[in-house]
Order: sequence, then C-alpha cells, then structure tokens
Amino acid sequence: MNEKLKAYEEKMTKTMANLDGELGAIRAGRANPNVLNKIMVDYYGTPTPIQQVANVSVPEARMIQIQPWDKTMIKAITKAIQTSDLGINPNNDGSAIRLVFPELTEERRKELVKDVKKKGEAAKVAIRNIRRDGNDSLKKLKGTETSEDEIKDMEDELQKMTDKFVKEVDKAVEVKSKEVMTM
Repeated sequence: MNEKLKAYEEKMTKTMANLDGELGAIRAGRANPNVLNKIMVDYYGTPTPIQQVANVSVPEARMIQIQPWDKTMIKAITKAIQTSDLGINPNNDGSAIRLVFPELTEERRKELVKDVKKKGEAAKVAIRNIRRDGNDSLKKLKGTETSEDEIKDMEDELQKMTDKFVKEVDKAVEVKSKEVMTM
C-alpha cells in the first residue's frame, strides 16, 4: 500500500474501532459489563471508570454485580449509575450493587436497532469524509513529480479501502441488529 494512503487507512480503522465500542455499549437484554464503560464515579474528587474502583462481574445472564474494593464507594457508584442514561435502578445490599436488566420489549428492541443503524450511518459518513480528505490531498499532487497514473491508482486504492470499511460497518450493524432482536 502507498505510504500516502496509510494515514487514511488508520483513520478508517479508528472509526471502525469507535463504532465497535459504541455498539458494545448498547445493551441487548443480556448483561454486558461494557454498558458501564462511559459511567464515571467520583473517586476522591477524580472522575474514575467504575471498573477501576470495583470488581464488575456477570453472575447471571441478565445481572451485573459491582463489588467496590472500598465499601465507602457504594453510594458514589449507585449515584453515578442512577444519573447515567443506563435506565436501570441499582440494588444495593451494603456490600455490593446489582443491576438487573429487564427483558426488552419488542418496541424497545426496534428503537435499539434504529440506534444501531444510526451509529452505523454516522460511521459510514466519517469513513466517506476520510476518503474525501484523501482525494483532496491526492488532487494537490497534480503538477508535482507524481504522475497522473499514480494519482489515479491511489484514488482507486482509496476507493477500494473505503468500500471495504463501509462493508465492515454494514456487517457490524447487521450482527448487532440481529443480536438485539433475538436476545
């Protein structure tokens, strides 16, 4: 692959990784500790991810258990979960916090699939914007020591790369949509 195109491939790979992270945070009826990734808890004045102040486990298919290493953190973790957009009320027994995920309704599943598709579309737009930036920089090479044929080849390669990543996005969206509808 051409060195000039490597940076654009890296950007597209990062876009894909970002989409994977966002799709992982969408809960599909089954307990997934990744839903806690974006929730920060106040740990002695510092916003800290829950996974860094507690042991997070999945004892049952629809339950997450959070066991803080420092028992004084229970209130802060409970508050962080309640103020998040998770939509689940934490149960606290004094030593551990349990999050019980309700069975998803058909309507909620359809909303989640719409959300998955929206995130996929945003990722495709980001990938196409990267391609546009790449094409703009290739056009600037005209009139330099790079020949028209080389520029055309790089444009073709950039388009193939874009198509490959758009297919990956479609596949990831399809897999997540199926997961949401069948849980």
